[in-house]
Amino acid sequence: MAIAETGSIPAAAPAAVVPRAASRSAWSRFKPTVLALIVPLMLLAFWQVATTQQWTRLIPTPYAVGEYMIDFAVGGIYDDAYSATLITHLLASMSRVYGGFALAALFALPIGILIGRLPTARMLLDPFLQVMRPIPVTAWLPLSMILFGLGAKSAFALVCLGAFYPILLNTIFGVRSVDPKLFEAASMLGCRGNAQFYKVVLPAATPSIFTGLRLGLGLAWFVIVVGEMTGVPEGLGAVIMDGRTLSRTELVICGMIVIGLAGYLSDRVVVALGNYLLRWSPNHHG
Repeated sequence: MAIAETGSIPAAAPAAVVPRAASRSAWSRFKPTVLALIVPLMLLAFWQVATTQQWTRLIPTPYAVGEYMIDFAVGGIYDDAYSATLITHLLASMSRVYGGFALAALFALPIGILIGRLPTARMLLDPFLQVMRPIPVTAWLPLSMILFGLGAKSAFALVCLGAFYPILLNTIFGVRSVDPKLFEAASMLGCRGNAQFYKVVLPAATPSIFTGLRLGLGLAWFVIVVGEMTGVPEGLGAVIMDGRTLSRTELVICGMIVIGLAGYLSDRVVVALGNYLLRWSPNHHG
């Protein structure tokens, strides 16, 4: 009898283990999403309470903003000048953000590599760039309007300027932080001269460069509001400024939400690209 009871235990154990393992697997898949939603939902709940209890009368309710967001995207509710114009304004801002970001990267990457690798270039360029770096983008706004006039060119230039320094500084840091032992190991393996730049410096500096690209792209979306204060007719920054002028708080909030989501999705694209190119690195985490 004891032998029969003992023999029945192994047959029952897997039945209890499988559901537990399945539940752990399901939780591991949904855990990042659940945790990421906690803070936004708490802020949304606070926003709802603050507006319904009239702690402030200057901010519309989440429902009012959501309703206006639908009209901003597809129209059919308010039918005003901003109805169904979301795509138009988003595409206008995207062209300036990505164009300015690409131009900033085109200049910042080679300059950063030169400063990081060549002491002469560092002595020549670094002091000037460090003096210019603390000047905020808003201080460049009047000068950009004088140089490029009112409109998209000024916005493009300001976005480029905002994205330039994060890419530059992280590129310099990445290049200068390459472990000297890597050069010794490369020399022992027959990799010398200019070949070390492509096989040692660039791979070792790439994680820092991608960090700079992420920061630069984020700042490009940040600066677009300032850039589109220069009199452009279309763009999310122009929408926000119009909302402020017209005291349309819901329009301002809708523009902010769209910029936040667009910036987040842009960052995910850069992270995905970085994860693909840096899949060889055990220390890289997107």
